[in-house]
Amino acid sequence: MRFLLIEDNESLAGAVVERLQMDGHVVDHADTLDAAQACIAVADYDLILLDIMLPDGDGRTFLASHRKAEKQTPVIVTTARSEVSDRVGLLDLGADDYITKPFDFSELEARCRAVLRRHGGAAANRVVFADAVLDSTAGELRIGEVGQTLRNRELRLLEVFFASPGQVFSKSYLMDRLFSFSSDVNENAIEVYVGRIRKRLEPSSARIETVRGLGYRLVALT
Repeated sequence: MRFLLIEDNESLAGAVVERLQMDGHVVDHADTLDAAQACIAVADYDLILLDIMLPDGDGRTFLASHRKAEKQTPVIVTTARSEVSDRVGLLDLGADDYITKPFDFSELEARCRAVLRRHGGAAANRVVFADAVLDSTAGELRIGEVGQTLRNRELRLLEVFFASPGQVFSKSYLMDRLFSFSSDVNENAIEVYVGRIRKRLEPSSARIETVRGLGYRLVALT
């Protein structure tokens, strides 16, 4: 999953980014609303973590405009305000959830998982294609009775393909899903990871097919 963290406290942001990256997520960090809008303009996110008090404005304004534009990206608000009226107001503006600062990282992770489950689709815990089962929660690819523990980026790449079998994904799109803006990598990295998940899928009838000049897609052998 690719997350956008909008938070101006550098210490807290660094800790959150590190924790979510340990879970295998790609995380971009914006410390202002302007920086957040610039990120959203060029990348698609599975989840946004939004602080309220930011140097260039109020996160609630961002949330309201985000929903007014009919963008469905789930948003979890991080707020120091604990009054019921404040929390109700955030939900009414379109927040999917909120967490009060200071928070425990395990609670943040649990809330992220819950929001992603509610949005379904690619966020589903178990996805089946052909005779292969991808379990995102366990980080496992199961073929028949045999399970393989996946490395983080192998899991994230398989999540993309299993969510949309038959769809062609370009290298640039896959780069966007696997790496943050701060990552110093090029598209050759995608070839490496595609090679790895092809080996993972060899015992099954599922295959990652190269579509010349366009990218890759997940297909089933007939």
